[in-house]
Amino acid sequence: MQATPLFEERVLFSPNIPKAVNELLQAAVAASHADKPRAEQLFKQAQAADPSCLQTYFALYKFYFYQGRLQEAEREALAALEQAAALGEFPNDYRRLANEAAQWDMYASETHLFYLYSLKALSFIKLRSGQEEQSREILSKIRILDPEDRCGASVIMTLAAALDEENA
Repeated sequence: MQATPLFEERVLFSPNIPKAVNELLQAAVAASHADKPRAEQLFKQAQAADPSCLQTYFALYKFYFYQGRLQEAEREALAALEQAAALGEFPNDYRRLANEAAQWDMYASETHLFYLYSLKALSFIKLRSGQEEQSREILSKIRILDPEDRCGASVIMTLAAALDEENA
């Protein structure tokens, strides 16, 4: 007889995520609609359990973003960039990375791609926060760091362009 899990996974995180962290994240996702304070507590608990687990940063910045808590989402996106850079052993500053693009293969690993994805998230957070200039600067650096658009920043670039047209 097979044991039935208490709850089904609601979100598929990285297959390499530690089991205990995944359980906390799944519980947080389950609580995120009905009990936001409990969900936030669980997301933070997951991050504290394994600060090197990049998925915890992703979960937190998305959680905050969807609640319109853009300053907190930005803080978590910046923390995600810092952690990914530390794990990937490359500079955290996206400006420096873009200036030294020939030295860094941003497609080298999941950690590098996570950095790009989080940089895209930061550009979107900035755009939604009314910081269009900063968002555009980030997007211009993503073009250099991710010429194949593997992180999907072209979607944010299109939104930024539409916003420019609307404001013109």
